Parts: sequence; C-alpha cells; structure tokens
Amino acid sequence: MDGISDVAVGVKRGSDELSMYNSPNSGMSSISDGASNGSDSKKLRVEEAPPSRVLHIRKLPNEASETEVIALGLPFGKVTNILTLKGKNQAFLEMGTEETAITMVNYYTNVTPHIRNVPVFIQYSNHKELKTDAGNQRTQAVLQAVSAVQSGGSPSSDVQEALAAASSPVLRIIIDNMFYPVTLDVLQQIFSKFGTVMKIITFTKNNQFQALLQFSDPVNAQQAKLALDGQNIYNSCCTLRIDFSKLVNLNVKYNNDKSRDYTRPELPAGDGQPSIDPSVAAAFSKDSNSLLGKIPGALNPLSAAAAAAAAAGRVALAGQTGSSGVLLVSNLNEEMVTPQSLFTLFGVYGDVQRVKILYNKKDSALIQMSDGNQAQLAMSHLNGQKMYGKIIRVTLSKHQTVALPRDGLDDQGLTKDYANSPLHRFKKPGSKNFQNIFPPSATLHLSNVPQDVTEDDLRLLFSNAGGTVKAFKFFQDRKMALIQMSTVEEAIQALIDLHNYNMGGSQHLRVSFSKSTI
Repeated sequence: MDGISDVAVGVKRGSDELSMYNSPNSGMSSISDGASNGSDSKKLRVEEAPPSRVLHIRKLPNEASETEVIALGLPFGKVTNILTLKGKNQAFLEMGTEETAITMVNYYTNVTPHIRNVPVFIQYSNHKELKTDAGNQRTQAVLQAVSAVQSGGSPSSDVQEALAAASSPVLRIIIDNMFYPVTLDVLQQIFSKFGTVMKIITFTKNNQFQALLQFSDPVNAQQAKLALDGQNIYNSCCTLRIDFSKLVNLNVKYNNDKSRDYTRPELPAGDGQPSIDPSVAAAFSKDSNSLLGKIPGALNPLSAAAAAAAAAGRVALAGQTGSSGVLLVSNLNEEMVTPQSLFTLFGVYGDVQRVKILYNKKDSALIQMSDGNQAQLAMSHLNGQKMYGKIIRVTLSKHQTVALPRDGLDDQGLTKDYANSPLHRFKKPGSKNFQNIFPPSATLHLSNVPQDVTEDDLRLLFSNAGGTVKAFKFFQDRKMALIQMSTVEEAIQALIDLHNYNMGGSQHLRVSFSKSTI
C-alpha cells in the first residue's frame, strides 16, 4: 500500500502488480494483497509512506497517456521511469532524486494536479525504485527523448519521432471569462518563463479568444501546460484553458497585434495593422506577474531583481496615456449619437463615469470608464464596430478625466455625469456580469423578462427597434431568452434602444451580447 489515500478509496494492490517492481522490505506482500485485518491493518491505513523518489499517482482518467503522466514530473527534475496500471487508473513515476520527488509532492499538496481537466492524486510510494520494463519500447523512447532534451542533447531520429507523437510543441490556448483583453505580449511574457516562445497566433472562434503558441521543444510545452492550465491571468478572470495542438509548426505571415514570429522580426505588419504599442502592452500586463509569482522555484519564476524592475516599470507606466480610463471615440453619426447611447453601449464593458460629445467636433466623444482596464476592454471590443451606419474608432485618450461644464454654462446636454447611475453593470463585487462579457454579436441575451410577455411580444419589440429578428429562444424559466438579429449592427442598435426598457410595472429588460447562437 502507498499511504492512507489508497485504502480510503477502496483500492487494493495485488501481488501481480508488485512483482513488476522492487519491494523495499520483506513484509510488503502481506500489505499489498489487501488481506490484512485487525489493528495492524488499521494502523497501516493512517500512516503515510516516507519520502521516496517513486511516486504513486491515482485516479487517472482512462485516456491518460504516459507522456501526460511524465509531464507532471518534468518541471521538478529528471524523470527516470514510469509504470502505468491502466486497469486501475494508476501509475508510478520514478524521479531522478528523492529531493526532486519531495519538491514535487510539496507543490502538489497545495496545487491539485490535473490531467485532461481531471484532478489526480500524488503521494510517496513505499518503493524506492521501479524495475525497467525493457519490453515497453515506446515508454522508454519517450523517457530517453525527455532526458536528451532536458540535458540539452540531440535525441536520435527514432526518439524524436516518439516524442513528437507523444506531444506537440504547439499549445492551443482558450481564454475563458475574458473580462480584460489579453494581448499577444501578455501571452509571450507568461509562457516564456517555461522556454523559448517561437511563434504566437491569436484569433476569435465561437466568440472565444484563442491562441496557438509554439515553443522550441515539446518539453517546454508540457511544462507550461502543467503549470498554467486553469490559472487566471488577472484576479478572478481571464482563465487559461490549455491543450496540445495537433499542429507541430505554425506558419506566421505577419508580425502585428494578432500574430508574431519571434524568430523573424523582419516580417511585415500586413494589411496596415500596426504592432501593439509596447507601452500599452506593458501597462496592461501589469497583473500578469501575479500569475507568474504563484509558480514555485522549480518552474523558473521571475528573479527578485527582475520582479523589482518590473514593479518599478509598472509604477512608471501608471501615469502614461490611457491609464486613466478615458477613451476617444470618433467617426460617430452626429445626427444620431447621444451621451445616453454611448453610455449604454460602452456600459456593456465597464462602468461609464462620464460622457462628453465634443462641442466643435460632434462626431467625436470622450468616455471616462472606471479604470484603465475597463477602457482597454471596451476599446478591444468596440473599435471598428458599426453604430448608426458608421464604423466607429475607439482609442485611448490623452485626457486623464472628462471635465464637467462650469457652473452656469449650457453645453447643450453634450456632457453627462453617470457616476451615480443605478444602471452600472459591474458595481457589485462578484457580479455574474463579470462572467458574461462577450464581443458584439448578432445574438442578444435578454433577462428580467416578465412572465406574461410572449415570444411574439419580444419579436415585435425588437423589430420596431429597426432590425429583423432571425431567431428566438426562451430559456426554460422564461425569465431569460436569446434573440438573434440579422446583423451585428442591428443587435448593437437594439441593445442601445432596449436595454433597461420598461416592460411594465417595475420590471426593466436587461440586454447584453451573447456568445451563443440559436
């Protein structure tokens, strides 16, 4: 038996299993076959095995591969052997030294390891070493490949093929609960702590921000996946979901804010898209070091000097353009736009404090968000969207605040203060609204729908807003629904017109963008 957890979940180990590796003492067979009873057996149930370089891993998912088990140990040191017990969803992992095994167990005591999003359990084994199964050539090839790469050597072509088949140097990354935008530079900063990042491609699929990131070798990809899968880039949001890609090499044509080949700095930006301003990227990535700081020494975090330098840089960046949260919105339809329409649209991505349509340039406006992160989020989602028939441009403003008109001065209602508005979506800490922020889409999510309101009522209401309703679906409780307009522009118009619409009595309709389709 390998500790109390083995017995607690009803797992017994048979003598046929134990014959495959060395026993540390002569009494092992009486323990392992599960036949012991009485007080001696009970005593064994509460005693932990002493430290050993052999670790016992339990509750593996059925489809778990040897490579994924090996990946659990890679960040902590050399892995020298592995034995998998497929029928029992268990494995034994032999580390190069007892010290690396202790480091690994100590880390996983505080951070639950996962394989294929399933939590697994790790403890010391009673066995001091594993016998090498020479017949399992694939396992040995993977171990040799890992050892060669970790030592800086060049594995043979056969071993390289085995390693390539086991894993890819390319990770597929999905950002869940993306409250703040995640830039290409933020990803590079986080993942480069585990090895050389060669290429990154970012894109949006199914209304989710995703990225493909290529390391210089698969071992680095394994280490990064192990340490970062399920972690939040920023507090309580922007959760990393990481898996291996089927691709083994990325083809990057342009170096801009959507893709980058760090091995070919001479690549053009393409389509007139500029690379992201490094100062903006650095300012926005201010919280990403907190994620890196969680990683133990074995995972190569920022050095103390580097962390201090980064902190100093963040202080300097705090006063730079755009950190105040003020946006400049241009190319507006001056015949249609109002402070209220801008408050409603930009309020989807943050709490709008003030709006000012410029007196001498009424196709432009200043919008003050609660903070710089909300401003970045609104800019990333709304720049280039169509509003009242015109494609709006959203950039960071040089202004630190939006000034209110002087007392007694009539500015024709062009400036509005919304600081105390009851319609702020994110004022309440922990609000579910933080988890439901999506780019503008043709499908809208409706909530707070009165029980007596029918599908026909809602279809008519949204048709009267100037659009064409393509599809509709009530949720089971009929308090919420999805409604799909024919275009994103129509959905934007409907949200502006009908968010907080009085449905009768004290019930006001709530409208937001949805990631779903009908």
